Amino acid sequence: MALVDFLKSSGYSVVDLGPEKIDPDDDFPDYSVAVAKKVAQSSDFGILVCGTGQGTALAANKIRGIRAYTAWDEFTAKHARENGDANILTLGARTINEETVKHLVKVFLETPFSGKEKYIRRINKINELEQSWQK
Repeated sequence: MALVDFLKSSGYSVVDLGPEKIDPDDDFPDYSVAVAKKVAQSSDFGILVCGTGQGTALAANKIRGIRAYTAWDEFTAKHARENGDANILTLGARTINEETVKHLVKVFLETPFSGKEKYIRRINKINELEQSWQK
């Protein structure tokens, strides 16, 4: 809940689709898909947290229109937005501390997509792949 409080205190509107309490028996794909579907239907961003951030990224990226990236430092959080036009940031609760999480979320949300032609071209290729295998 610290992340939700941080986002709200930073002026962001938050829709929390996560569990009410931490339960080790929860299945992250359930939350990942719920967030990914919400993001895919809007122009909003999503943030997912699991042990490493990798599982939630894997699950979220199964939803058409989602570009979920895992970040563990400032470079990877910035790169996700600037070059990948990521719309979901995934983070590892077991791999980074709370202050780092807050910093990475801030970097992610404040970094615009560069719009460079090579990144647009690459994203379009990924979108074409996504459409071809989901038919």
